[in-house]
Amino acid sequence: MSEHAKDFIAQSRSYLSSDYLPKIERSLEALSDEDVWWRSGEESNSIGNLLLHLEGSTRMWIVSVAGGSQSTRNRQQEFDERKHIPKSELLERMRHMLAEADAVLARLRVEELLEPRQSPWSEVTVSFAVYHAVEHFAMHTGQILMLAKMRLGRDLRLSD
Repeated sequence: MSEHAKDFIAQSRSYLSSDYLPKIERSLEALSDEDVWWRSGEESNSIGNLLLHLEGSTRMWIVSVAGGSQSTRNRQQEFDERKHIPKSELLERMRHMLAEADAVLARLRVEELLEPRQSPWSEVTVSFAVYHAVEHFAMHTGQILMLAKMRLGRDLRLSD
């Protein structure tokens, strides 16, 4: 069991930093700051809002819940933001947060994965918090890629 648990942690770290982040970075290379904040309608999210949301959500689930650190988050503000924060700043914030999350994952012990932790909504296990964060990051990465393709009107060629 411990080899599977170690692999779970290693794969979680890899997905976040070596798979999803580079895809986001490559998709944003061709976009302007204005493109990053474009939305198809007022009820829709921009790439900028999704990046803020991923920063807040991943920090909450991995750094705070799984890692046991305290952090404050205004989830609604992640979606309400309309100021055009430059994409370079958004990416730097994302890289910084993922470094924090990776540090937490790197020091997780296998025995901790089934320990209970309190999330803002309910008690969950550390493994649930990590799995949820990675799955959630994957979902929003897909949305970011789709929005970038829509804005550019072409394939992002991420598999080159």
